[in-house]
Amino acid sequence: VFHGKTGRGKNRLAIGLGMRAVERGLNVRFHQTAELVLQLGKAKRDGSLDAMPGDIGRADLIILDKFGYVPFDIDGARLFHRIIAGGYERRSIASATNIGSGEWGTVFADDKLAAAIIDGIVHHGRLLEFTGQSHHAGEALMFGRTSAGPASEPKEKTKEQAGTLLG
Repeated sequence: VFHGKTGRGKNRLAIGLGMRAVERGLNVRFHQTAELVLQLGKAKRDGSLDAMPGDIGRADLIILDKFGYVPFDIDGARLFHRIIAGGYERRSIASATNIGSGEWGTVFADDKLAAAIIDGIVHHGRLLEFTGQSHHAGEALMFGRTSAGPASEPKEKTKEQAGTLLG
């Protein structure tokens, strides 16, 4: 679990990990978590749900980006749990999130379901905390960077604005 505020490099590391896994011949799937849940719901409605977990099931590594950013309804949470539980001790999952595990009950619409998902993840999982300043603010055109060169030193007022905007 890659955990930290927005802009700290969680997504970049997850993508880099996925690219390295592909280079080593592993089968990798990358999903925006909310989009995956929407796809699972659509597959259930269309009657093609059985094929979808099979595709995900062939993955050696599943990368879930923006994990927990958008709450699921109970049906979506159950479908997502099916993916997590189906891969338990069979494949690796990397997730990038800014939501602490104590808040996952609100994301999954069910505290017991959240506890089951957390239990499966923490059993063999590792937590990487991403701290520091937002990489996005340092690269932002809005705050004085030009596309031709390195970021210029922001003015004090701009730093205050960046802190307000980006936390």
